[in-house]
Amino acid sequence: MSSPTNEQIPLTRSVLLGRILRPPVDELPFWIIQISLLVIVSVHYLADVRPGFIGNSFPTGVPVAVLVIPIGYSALRYGLVGSTATMAWAIVLWLPDLLLPHDQGHVTDDLLNLSIVLLVAIIFGRRIERERVNQSRALAVQAGYRRLFESNRSPILVLDNDDIISDANPAAFELFGPTIIGRSGHVIFGDVDFNQPQGHVLTLANGHDYRLDSVAIALGASDQRRQLNLEDVTEERSEERRSRQFARQIVEVEEAQRRQLARELHDEPLQLFLHLARRIETLSAVPGVPREVVSALEEARGQSLDAASRLRTLARDLRPPALDQLGLVAALSSLVAHLDADGELSAQLEVRGVARRLMPDVELGAFRIVQESCNNALRHANATHLNVIVAFSDDLLELTIVDDGKGFDLGESSPPGSLPSLGIIGMRERARLLGGTLSVHSTPGVGTVVQAALGLEASTSAQTL
Repeated sequence: MSSPTNEQIPLTRSVLLGRILRPPVDELPFWIIQISLLVIVSVHYLADVRPGFIGNSFPTGVPVAVLVIPIGYSALRYGLVGSTATMAWAIVLWLPDLLLPHDQGHVTDDLLNLSIVLLVAIIFGRRIERERVNQSRALAVQAGYRRLFESNRSPILVLDNDDIISDANPAAFELFGPTIIGRSGHVIFGDVDFNQPQGHVLTLANGHDYRLDSVAIALGASDQRRQLNLEDVTEERSEERRSRQFARQIVEVEEAQRRQLARELHDEPLQLFLHLARRIETLSAVPGVPREVVSALEEARGQSLDAASRLRTLARDLRPPALDQLGLVAALSSLVAHLDADGELSAQLEVRGVARRLMPDVELGAFRIVQESCNNALRHANATHLNVIVAFSDDLLELTIVDDGKGFDLGESSPPGSLPSLGIIGMRERARLLGGTLSVHSTPGVGTVVQAALGLEASTSAQTL
């Protein structure tokens, strides 16, 4: 963790003044520094008063410059408070020398040198003081982070440059055991890319599901570490499983009802209307029936056949027989041909890749998505052209439905319960239940594009979620 910069932690005058007024008088090294200062001042004083006492070994002013040594050491050890106190003590000790006659005390030179030493003491001491404050605050931040790290109830691991676990909090030790330090992260989590594992969910040995998130930590130019946070999402995933299972059961019940209703429509009402049409045709052929009655019977027969045709269409929409008997492509071909034959919409089907039979739930889900998209284009978008593209690959089924209808603004919220919004929600839910994705792109006045991607083994994986 990097320490704050100098600009981030300003030293106020009140803080500095409070520290300066409290020198470390209770520490022996501080007094040793002051005694050395007294020795330097005494030597200088003797050199001025009795030049013959030490000879010419000390040039004029050298002892004054020597003051930088104790003052600098005091600054290194105690910061500004040490350098300021030591400099103040030096000035007091130097006063007798400054009162000597000009021919002995070298007042001008001494004052100039003292001013330089004082300036050095202030600048050096202030710099050291700032670094000491920054260091103490950085240590406080690190201590606070450490407390948060250790008190976090979620397991946290720290990995070095080689993805070896270098640190762990108590929750991680409880989950993985006391020997977790020094082990490889890939041994524990498998083939996971620790650079981008956000949102990756793993099931660990204790049977719980954990969402793995990663945060890069730069401790230096060559020391890059990574913190892994494990969030227990077992309850969330369990609720999601229950929701998906409930939605899947609803879809299964709905499809079962559709299948039963389609069978009942085909077996009873449709047959009754066809039988009625034949009886009417028979009656109209009886000799002696007035022409007006024959005309009315022919009109009734046409209405019966029209009702039978509507029932047949309704039964096909509820459960197309071609879907179960011939597969997805045949069912979509029938759907598109029916739309194109009605004349309200010019529809085309394009198949890419090698078409083949898929698992029943995948074929049914894909058909319902295309069917709902076509109904929206016909009933709500007022489209005139529709293109359905079905692309088969080794492990993916891609659906694209493009229309030239009036489109809509995806950013605007649809009225609650509106048919387009409910249709899109239903399509997305079907794709989600099959482990796939669905996206809608629409531009007002241009048209709408619905794209879905379904895994060909989606239903198997969905059952294990």
